[in-house]
Amino acid sequence: MTQTIEDNVLYDPVDGRAPLILGGHDFKSLTAAIARPLESKTPPGWWVIFGISLSLLTLFGVSIGWLVWEGIGIWGLNNPVSWGFAIVNFVFWVGIGHAGTLISAILFLFRQKWRTSINRSAEAMTIFAVMCALTFPGIHIGRPWVAYWMFPIPNQMGTWPNFRSPLLWDVFAVSVYGGVSFLFWYVGMIPDLATIRDRAPTKIRRMIYGFLALGWRGSMRHWHHYEKMYLLLAAMATPLVLSVHSIVSMDFAVSQLPGWHSTIFPPYFVAGAVFSGFAMVMTLMLITRSAFQMKHIVTVRHLENMSKIMLVTGSIVGYAYAMEFFIAWFSGNPYETFVFLNRALGPYAWAYWIMVTCNVVSPQLFWFRKCRTSVPILFVLSIVVNIGMWFERYVIVVTSLHRDFLPSSWGYYVPSFWDISTLIGSFGLFFTMFCLFVRFLPTVAAAEVKTVLPAADPHYAGDEKVMGGARLAPDGGIF
Repeated sequence: MTQTIEDNVLYDPVDGRAPLILGGHDFKSLTAAIARPLESKTPPGWWVIFGISLSLLTLFGVSIGWLVWEGIGIWGLNNPVSWGFAIVNFVFWVGIGHAGTLISAILFLFRQKWRTSINRSAEAMTIFAVMCALTFPGIHIGRPWVAYWMFPIPNQMGTWPNFRSPLLWDVFAVSVYGGVSFLFWYVGMIPDLATIRDRAPTKIRRMIYGFLALGWRGSMRHWHHYEKMYLLLAAMATPLVLSVHSIVSMDFAVSQLPGWHSTIFPPYFVAGAVFSGFAMVMTLMLITRSAFQMKHIVTVRHLENMSKIMLVTGSIVGYAYAMEFFIAWFSGNPYETFVFLNRALGPYAWAYWIMVTCNVVSPQLFWFRKCRTSVPILFVLSIVVNIGMWFERYVIVVTSLHRDFLPSSWGYYVPSFWDISTLIGSFGLFFTMFCLFVRFLPTVAAAEVKTVLPAADPHYAGDEKVMGGARLAPDGGIF
């Protein structure tokens, strides 16, 4: 195979793709590059972001504390809009967590090597998003002191819990999803934790990372059990990607309310979850690769692949928007038709068209390679997409409720200060956990990234030079 050098990056002229790992790394230098954020002095920028995140987390705690003290009357809920920001935020955060399992499990089963540079951060994002999501079922029930009713305690007396309640389905789905995702994340990190343990300069760090590494020694027996366990968890996590958000969609679809009672909701919600999740992964990876000098590990090729998936899932979401209008018209149900016309032309038309612009129009820029490979454009679009996906959940919840069957009871939902503070505070929890993750744990799966290096090729000759991920013969020729 011949390759050409352009702007210090090697491209394959057949498919035009850049190598997965740049910089001519061998195993040793790659390990040092991945371990650098953990072993170097904490950068000032990290303290700034961590301080802001911690402040928002404090706001989150205050908002929940005041909610428990005063009750849900502090929110902007009214009659008929009895569901508001709490449900919107819950569905939003569950969706954010989907891309982590998709990147880790499904792409692993399909042997997509480009996932290796981003899967660790995506898995961590899943854990933290699930933490945020699990907060909201406990606080939106109105009586958080009986939140234990949501758990599968024995109910031989036929009272609690109510297994027919979609709220209980959420707890089952998200808890299982969070548990499997955590195991998948932790098991995949064990070899890297052992590497950090062996490089630790102090006894305390060796003890901590040694405890987390579970006695890993890198023997053939360890690798054999590790690979079997990792494959098993990937197989378990894959159906969860489809099932979890399908179950969340049933919170709406099992009702008789126009605008919710639709069989399109499960695939529609899953596509939207992957869409928003990849957008959040993009945002986090762009910040991480810049802050910790990992542009040679998380390359433009990784970003381009993620943007292609966002283009596909964004197109599916746009198709679902169109099909909702078609289903409403084809059903001949005047109430269904009214709900969707009200979304596009009613009092909440501003929210609907923000959703369409962010989720359908903006991803179309990914058809152009220049946009798929431009870091500023990718960063802006990833944020725009997540804004649009939050508005999607807002539109689904609020516009279906604020005008019910009786015009005399129509109302307009306005979020209160505490609604907004709870939303902003949940981002504080998410980014606080992610800041701690990037500072104290390896953000890139070194053991997996090494498998895509030229040196991992069984036909690799040790006397060859490595440049940008391509192999150079001793005479300098590229082959």
